[in-house]
Amino acid sequence: MTMTREQAVWFADVFGRLVSNVERVVFGKTHVVKLAFTTLLSEGHLLLEDSPGTGKTSLARAMAQTVQGTSSRIQFTPDLLPGDVTGMSIYDQKQGVFEFHRGPIFASIVLADEINRASPKTQSALLEVMEEGRVTIDGATHGVGRPFLVVATQNPIEQAGTYRLPEAQLDRFMMKASLGYPDRSSTIAILEGAATRTHDSTIPAVVTSANIVEMADLARTVHVGHAVLDYVADIVDATRSAVEVRLGASVRGAVALVRTSKTWAAAQGRHFVTPDDVKTLAENVLAHRLVLDPEAEFDGVTAASVIGQILLETPPPTDRAQAG
Repeated sequence: MTMTREQAVWFADVFGRLVSNVERVVFGKTHVVKLAFTTLLSEGHLLLEDSPGTGKTSLARAMAQTVQGTSSRIQFTPDLLPGDVTGMSIYDQKQGVFEFHRGPIFASIVLADEINRASPKTQSALLEVMEEGRVTIDGATHGVGRPFLVVATQNPIEQAGTYRLPEAQLDRFMMKASLGYPDRSSTIAILEGAATRTHDSTIPAVVTSANIVEMADLARTVHVGHAVLDYVADIVDATRSAVEVRLGASVRGAVALVRTSKTWAAAQGRHFVTPDDVKTLAENVLAHRLVLDPEAEFDGVTAASVIGQILLETPPPTDRAQAG
């Protein structure tokens, strides 16, 4: 079953209302909010690399309120244990059995704040749940349900007392983005509401969690032509052969680019993916998966610039019928 034009129009309308609702709290960051909802509806996870005080927590809370879901915030610190994230089994003396107590990971939208401050052992506790949507404790499996989105943050400036995220975990994040500081007009709008504390701000729900699951299932039915799939494969192959790159994008990265492109196309009111959808999302989906050659990094080369050059050098499909 392929998405129809009517379904694409409905999807775009709801998507626009979701974004507009969050923008009542997060000002002047339309593109990043769209990326966040694209990640949610593609059933992936988002990594925000940003300075403190740029609205990362507000974004996660506003998204949870918008989709009428639950939200939780985990402050990652060096002494945080895996059980503090996933939950643990505690012995009930009255019943004489171990009872599982759910951790904060069991929420619709989870903010993993400063994830790189936790030890690698604690970071690894997220690997299974981010990939499979479930937690295994003492041999028992517990699903976290749908929708499920991890919004992880890390501070690119302050590196003291942090642990770099391993490539295996970076690959679990569907997208990486940055909110950045607001522009002048957005800053003034924020200051006008300074009397209200950020965590006191509430916004009405636009859809239910069940509607989000329905939209996620619908996004999977967007048509992707063979020419567009070839285009994605060419881009991914180019990341592996680039001289500045030691480790290119994985197959998981290629799949993520296709899945997010489907959602992005539906958000534009189309039932098919175009090469422009792929180009729009390529940097956010692929750049954080690249491991650059140390000499290239020393020369100032960035993963984003490598992706940008690859997009310039990789010709997109020219046949409109094939591309659609």
